[in-house]
Amino acid sequence: MDMDSNSSSSEKKEKCIIRVLCRKIVISKEPGLQWLIGSPFFPNFTILSSFRCLHSLSNDTFSPDYSKEADDLRTLLLRGFDIVGALYVKDSAWEENACKAAEASRSMRKVLYGFDLNGDMIGAAADLATDDIQFFVSGPGPGQSLKAFDTVMFENYPEKFVWEAGCLLRCELTMKLPIYIPINRPSEAEKIFSSVIDDAAAKLKDPRAAYIVEMVNMDPEEVSQPILLQGGELDFHMDLKGTELLENTDKQSVKKTISCSYFCSKNKSSSPFTRESADAIQVTFLLNQSRGALKPSVPIVEYFPATEPARLVLVSLKLDVLCYASKDFPVASAVSKLIIPGLVDQFATLKKAFLPCLLTEHPQLCPYHFFPPGMSHPITTFYELSYGEMEMKQVEIRRSLHLRLGLPLDRPLLLTANALNLGSTKGTRGNNSTRTGFGLLKDVHTEIPGSGVSGGLVSLVEGSYEYHHYLQDGFDDSGWGCAYRSLQTIISWFRLQKYTSIEVPSHGEIQQALVEIGDKEPSFVGSREWIGAIELSFVLDKLLGVSCKIINVRSGVELPEKCRELALHFQTQGTPVMIGGGVLAYTLLGVDYNEVSGDCAFLILDPHYTGSDELKKIVNGGWCGWKKAVDSKGRSFFLHDKFYNLLLPQRPNMV
Repeated sequence: MDMDSNSSSSEKKEKCIIRVLCRKIVISKEPGLQWLIGSPFFPNFTILSSFRCLHSLSNDTFSPDYSKEADDLRTLLLRGFDIVGALYVKDSAWEENACKAAEASRSMRKVLYGFDLNGDMIGAAADLATDDIQFFVSGPGPGQSLKAFDTVMFENYPEKFVWEAGCLLRCELTMKLPIYIPINRPSEAEKIFSSVIDDAAAKLKDPRAAYIVEMVNMDPEEVSQPILLQGGELDFHMDLKGTELLENTDKQSVKKTISCSYFCSKNKSSSPFTRESADAIQVTFLLNQSRGALKPSVPIVEYFPATEPARLVLVSLKLDVLCYASKDFPVASAVSKLIIPGLVDQFATLKKAFLPCLLTEHPQLCPYHFFPPGMSHPITTFYELSYGEMEMKQVEIRRSLHLRLGLPLDRPLLLTANALNLGSTKGTRGNNSTRTGFGLLKDVHTEIPGSGVSGGLVSLVEGSYEYHHYLQDGFDDSGWGCAYRSLQTIISWFRLQKYTSIEVPSHGEIQQALVEIGDKEPSFVGSREWIGAIELSFVLDKLLGVSCKIINVRSGVELPEKCRELALHFQTQGTPVMIGGGVLAYTLLGVDYNEVSGDCAFLILDPHYTGSDELKKIVNGGWCGWKKAVDSKGRSFFLHDKFYNLLLPQRPNMV
């Protein structure tokens, strides 16, 4: 070890530093306990997120039901992440509460993993009255010595911190297990099923098992050859922190020296590290059923007659494990220490769910991975697909997840449509195109220059949308279809935010909807008649169940007076707004408003554009840009002699 290393080590001993990556530590304003999540791949005392403790004993929020909490956390937490401490949200009895929090986290770890943790744990305390938080490190052993951290560092770019150093590994496994239950001994069903599940889980470590590891979402010029890991090549005793490589260089151990970085993109210098650009590695499980034959042979069918009448129950299982590892971690160790234990955890979860209803209707459990905004790592959950997403049982499951993760209760962040897509699409790495899968531009306002308002507060649409304008889809609506196009942009926002799965309607489908609700005569379908804010609100209500607020102004001169109200809309609802006045309709994406001076600007997406979908051409032509009611040359953007209606779609209150 060189002198610099010694110096660095000495500094760490002198200073006790904690790094916080989550933007919101206290996720509930109610007294209670929260688990602090970190990773063995990160420096000690790094907090990635916090999970609220939902299961407690005797209605005491500070007495966790460790068994139920462990069941939930085994599912939610990706292997590669871990409990590193706990937070007491109560009052300002700092050290007392922090000590209790650290003790709770140790107990939770013991229930989760079946052994005592000898290392340090984080004990944190938050005061509900002031929102102040203090962090302490709790040493191992009796008495748990408590020491306050010298420095608390809040990471400005948590995603970069997580994804520059790490990657995701995924393994999917689908199987049908035949369960033979003696007709005369149905009480044996649970025992037999448990044995079959345990045997299936044991095969993951079988020497005949094999794992294919390959890269997904790679650039065409970045090709990493897949590797095949045999069961005997996996090291099931290596600790997660043991990233050292083996010294042997024989052919089998060479695979053990390959790190996860071998399957990660090397071409990221020009793109930021975000959740969208996270490297993903696919792991596929195979099992050699030829029983170790030394040479190829004809398959043999063996027949074992039942010794007594039996009933066949076929159980379908779907496993889908997502793990996190540092890029310098050996792939073989990632499979043995992350993927396989993760699969075993899911086997246990499914066994527990199937046992009560083994002889009746089986649950349709399926794992999904989510990466909600505001979190710095994904989570996994099982959904019962037979419920239906809007059935109340499923809604309550999602509501519980929102409460545990500190997510807002007015938006559907954990619907299946929001699940992570980690497919193997080639050639998508580093693609920053603003085009959607259907060739339409999206989020074009991200490329425009500033508004020119001095000291203003910018309030913008929240989330993605598609740019719909004249002459798209080979349909000539020039001169009459601007409101239709604005409505299409608004509906695309609801689609991309996963509030709905309906396709963006055509002009004819919009007209048909208005006929069906009785607002228009049948002859309206196929016409070139204009529609306005009122008609748009009817269509949004019929097709999406979305309610709207409408603001009326007598003249374009009055529109700046509505900037405060519009800013509040974008801050609370975040949906695109339609502005209709006279024979013109626009889509409003935001406002920049200075409350002191009254200066303001409107971010307009103009549906009257008739050119090709070229971002540079649209931005340079001002078809998406900031517009002032009166520009520097005295020209008015909004007409003085026309009234205007503003349609403000309301975000559905749902989970």
